[in-house]
Amino acid sequence: MSFANAYRGAKAGAVRSLVILGLGLTVAGCETVASLNPFDRAEKYEPEIVETRPAEELYNEGLSLIDRGQWQTAAERFEEIEEAYPYSEFARRALIMQAYAQFAGGAYDDSSNTAERYLQLYPAQEDADYAQYILAMSNFNQIPDVTRDQTRTAEALRAFQELIDRYPQSDYVEDARAKMQFALDQLAGKEMEVGRYYLEQRNYPGAINRFRTVVAQYQTTRHSEEALARLTEAYMAMGITDEAQTAAAVLGHNFPESQWYQDSYALLQSGGLEPRENRDSWISRAFRGFTRTVIGIGG
Repeated sequence: MSFANAYRGAKAGAVRSLVILGLGLTVAGCETVASLNPFDRAEKYEPEIVETRPAEELYNEGLSLIDRGQWQTAAERFEEIEEAYPYSEFARRALIMQAYAQFAGGAYDDSSNTAERYLQLYPAQEDADYAQYILAMSNFNQIPDVTRDQTRTAEALRAFQELIDRYPQSDYVEDARAKMQFALDQLAGKEMEVGRYYLEQRNYPGAINRFRTVVAQYQTTRHSEEALARLTEAYMAMGITDEAQTAAAVLGHNFPESQWYQDSYALLQSGGLEPRENRDSWISRAFRGFTRTVIGIGG
């Protein structure tokens, strides 16, 4: 073998060695980089295929759960329909049934939120009045006693009024009116409670402001008789006899058989006075055209 041929062979072998070495370094380098890449080490995601059940099947199952009193599970089933078939007719019907199931199960905050969502999506659709009724009743069923905050009472009152204003032909209007009267009575009772406290503390202006609210805003409630009697008492204590006489006169005119009127009459007589209405008084104006209505509270 000539030197030239031997050189060419040695050179070729050296080149091959360098190429192999270079490839080895390249591969090693890639392995080093790859080992720092979290996506190469992460497990591959294999999506789970979940078969969607027909809307009608889910809806009927929800109704069956309601029949068995399984309110929460029924609500969940109706929610599945809305998620799987949004904006469909089944989704609309399922939404109102979800609100009902939550209400029947005592989840009042959930039923209130669901009913509000129905009204936002379908304000003029069938069952909108029922959604408004559920919204009102969700607050009504959480009305506390008069010693506590009456925010829920006020919210129920507003919701019932909106039902009457927006859906005057609704089947729920009559019951809404009855429950509004109860809510008004509750709000009046709260004012009376605070007013009595002020009266006991001899804070007569504070007491008068509370009793005035009852007379001016809640005169159709059962508390209006006592409010007029308490006004007679507070005004007498302050020496404002004209208003005391007017309060007693208005009380006697509207509630002549009331024990509160008899007590007020006796109080005025103890000061040498009798009931006498001042037609320019705010008390007289508040009861002008007043008609007492007693409404029973529906179920």
